[in-house]
Amino acid sequence: MFGQILHRHGPDDHFIKVNVGGSRQKVARSLLRRFPQSRLARLSCCGSQEAILELCDDFSPTEMEYYFDRSPSLFCYVLNFYLTGKLHLDDGVCVISFAQEIEYWGIKERHLDLCCGERFQELMELVTDQGLGNDSESLSMSALSLSEDEEEMFEGSWCAETRRNVWLRLENPTYSKLAKAIAVASLSVVLVSIVAMCVHSLPDFHRMDENDQEIEDPILATLENICVVLFSVEFIIRLAVAPSPWRFLSNSLNLIDLMSVMPFYITLIYDQVDDGENNELENVGKVVQILRLMRVFRILKLARHSAGLRSLGATLRHSAHEMRLLVLFLSVSISVFSTLTYFVEKESPESLLQNIPICWWWATISMTTVGYGDTFPVTLPGKLIGTLCIVSGLLIVALPITNIFNKFSIFYERQRLMDLNKKKGLSGE
Repeated sequence: MFGQILHRHGPDDHFIKVNVGGSRQKVARSLLRRFPQSRLARLSCCGSQEAILELCDDFSPTEMEYYFDRSPSLFCYVLNFYLTGKLHLDDGVCVISFAQEIEYWGIKERHLDLCCGERFQELMELVTDQGLGNDSESLSMSALSLSEDEEEMFEGSWCAETRRNVWLRLENPTYSKLAKAIAVASLSVVLVSIVAMCVHSLPDFHRMDENDQEIEDPILATLENICVVLFSVEFIIRLAVAPSPWRFLSNSLNLIDLMSVMPFYITLIYDQVDDGENNELENVGKVVQILRLMRVFRILKLARHSAGLRSLGATLRHSAHEMRLLVLFLSVSISVFSTLTYFVEKESPESLLQNIPICWWWATISMTTVGYGDTFPVTLPGKLIGTLCIVSGLLIVALPITNIFNKFSIFYERQRLMDLNKKKGLSGE
């Protein structure tokens, strides 16, 4: 019986009845067949009630009417699309609701007419940028709630009140004058350590022992030991009073703190074990030399005290797509220009661009506008290619910069508001 009702023929057989939010409409099946991937076109081809109910909210077999719990004011744009084959967007319509609505009805954005397509894209980009900016307040409040959750984790643990007070003073410089003094002292130690590391590279501070082997300057070595001890004490105290050690160790800033002190202890153990005659430790010594270079991670400790550095890290994480595109464009362009330059320069004995790897190096420093001047084309075709290479590099590098800069501004403002709201929350406490 249902099959007979569903497939009966009558004067309305060439139309389907739809009820969208209480508004009844009739749509010709011939119009629907022009867009077979749309929801109504697929609905008109269904042969069972189960298939129909997968595409609409309700269905009346007796009235052959399809019910949709959607906005009737936005459905008029869908009807107009079936009639004209083009989508149009009126002023004052919420672009997010419009995008969600046409996605529901199975209509692609490419059907937007020229008069509305560009404006739709601009509005979508504007909403996305404002969304990042408006997330500042919500994220700052979530940061405050996270701090409240951390404080709740102290309850029931050993020395809860003492650990909580120490934790707040170590983690938030705006909590009190003592917390600010601790932050300034920690930042000063970081700067002293960085300066000492730079000074150690100067020839005037190189020292030799009786075996003509290079050793560290005693004063700089003592300063290095003091800084590492202070870093270690700070890290251990923060780990001991942390509400959750696992969450503490999974934080990127805390991992940087750990990596900045680990090379010191590894080299210290190596120096104690190495007696200078054991050849088996020779390879280990090379590894230790590499580990000593990891002291440069102490520079990243400045991110704990700088909203700008934290914003830069967030910008790079959220600009991964733009960075990948930049690397892709540069790689393709460098490959093309380096190959062209090689073929026009290889016959010239005065040119240094005699193989493609060297041409790669030249194209890289040219497209990034560095231009060391160590290699350059000497023939007229090579100079013309070099000119195109430089101009192309300027255009390619400039393409994603605006988007990345806008994201940095948004994240910096968000970080500033987070710090400000955290300070207000603690002062209100």
